[in-house]
Amino acid sequence: MSAETIFTSFDIKSVELANRLAVAPMTRVSATENGLATQRMVAYYRRFAKGGFGLLMSEGIYPDRLYSQGYAYQPGISDDEQAQAWKPVVSAVHEHGAKIFAQLMHAGALSQANIFKDKTLGPSAELPKGEQMGFYRGVGQYPIPLEATEEDIADAIAGFGQAARRALTVSGFDGIEIHGANGYLLDQFFTEYTNKRADRWGGDIRQRLNLTLAVLKEVKSVSGEKPVGVRISQGKVNDFTHKWTEKEAGAEAVFGALADAGAAYIHVTEFEAWKPAFEGGDDSLVKLARRYAKGVPIIANGSVTQLADAQKVMEEGADIVALGKAALANPDWPNKVKGRAGLTQFDFSLLQPIAHVKDEELA
Repeated sequence: MSAETIFTSFDIKSVELANRLAVAPMTRVSATENGLATQRMVAYYRRFAKGGFGLLMSEGIYPDRLYSQGYAYQPGISDDEQAQAWKPVVSAVHEHGAKIFAQLMHAGALSQANIFKDKTLGPSAELPKGEQMGFYRGVGQYPIPLEATEEDIADAIAGFGQAARRALTVSGFDGIEIHGANGYLLDQFFTEYTNKRADRWGGDIRQRLNLTLAVLKEVKSVSGEKPVGVRISQGKVNDFTHKWTEKEAGAEAVFGALADAGAAYIHVTEFEAWKPAFEGGDDSLVKLARRYAKGVPIIANGSVTQLADAQKVMEEGADIVALGKAALANPDWPNKVKGRAGLTQFDFSLLQPIAHVKDEELA
């Protein structure tokens, strides 16, 4: 695959992207205490758009005023005031010719701070693995969550839909990404050891996807022509090496169901996007998504640093490659690569002890 391919345009439903390079969603904690986007965030996103990325995914945004908030100083879109605060961010991105999708994230049992509730919520009352992340001001074990009732589940689904409407009609985002990955609420329902339910929300891997599919249906119902995609993973922030026990059969069921449900794209994230997804297998999760998602565009994320990495991932079947740490280190990665300039290696000193970018990097 030629290097030029990555700089060709690509359409996701109604949205035309200037190239195949995206900034992965990276949850920062730079909002106000009550969840309003700030000028620091305008500067953060503007750099990526100015640097040549065709698509930006927002950090995880909490959708409701119930159990969804995950971190202190995380931005929300749970009311019109929060939605209005995102408008300068979206405008700054559009000024430089890039597009931006709002990633809606419900933290569920992994919530470390919530200004609306003092309890957490999960599919089952199971203690989450690991400990809270100090990077996001967490301390000690996660609490055991409340087991979600049918009313709680209905509220969560409705919250995603209402947040999507605000993101598209008030904030001006170009599309929506549903965060179904990395151990948060939708992934908790999707994972066998956190979902012990015997009702319609539990069961085998396809049945455990039911909440993600219900959220997708709800968000699509308010999105009009705007694209609605889903992010999916094996690993989690609190269980990095987790793998689907159903292996390729599970991948077939999951990617087929997402395609059948009308996902505008599927965003696959792995530690190294081009590596085999399962022990004893040869195919990456990207390749499996390409095989079973029936023509749905695939975005792939995972340890892409150099142009050669991006080419490798596209050869696996990705239509768009999303960069995380490499984008933090090189917010102008596309422009640098196009101009054959050297790339800066990611260093955690780019970040403060808390998960937001140093002020001098935003100047």
